[in-house]
Amino acid sequence: MDEAFTLLRQAVDLLPEDAVAENGQTVGDVREDIRRQEWEMVLGLLEEIGDGHPVSVDFWELLAEAARQMMLDRSHRWCQWRGWEVQHGTVRATLSLMDPKEGGRRTAFSGDGRLRPTWDIGIAPPMGIQHSASRSYGWSSSRSSALERPQTFAWPPPVRAVAASPVT
Repeated sequence: MDEAFTLLRQAVDLLPEDAVAENGQTVGDVREDIRRQEWEMVLGLLEEIGDGHPVSVDFWELLAEAARQMMLDRSHRWCQWRGWEVQHGTVRATLSLMDPKEGGRRTAFSGDGRLRPTWDIGIAPPMGIQHSASRSYGWSSSRSSALERPQTFAWPPPVRAVAASPVT
């Protein structure tokens, strides 16, 4: 098996030269970080670019193995998951909060930060009994926290669907 650094170099070669991460980092920036031997930075940038562009299962397998060798468990699991998504397909929807001018919230939620979303499924349980229609559901705002214990969130927040498309 190749060492992690060789795997990262191979993964860069699988990307189109014009691929850009959401934060503006380019494949050229990744190659520069490789020259400086910033291996964790390289892995992070490749993950970011791969999340924003269609890439192959081979790309994610190279990153997963490199992360495993670098003992970066969170990145290893993330890359394995993304490889599974590429192989089996998934649907991603991008949601954004509405601007207050469009009817979105103007103030923060009051209370201790724990909100109980309720889903009207047509069943009214007896008082005092928690029903699945009013349980807290997990929400993750980033890939790293998606792999950790879910946090509660408010539902339904005022949102506007921006894009929904199948990812293969």
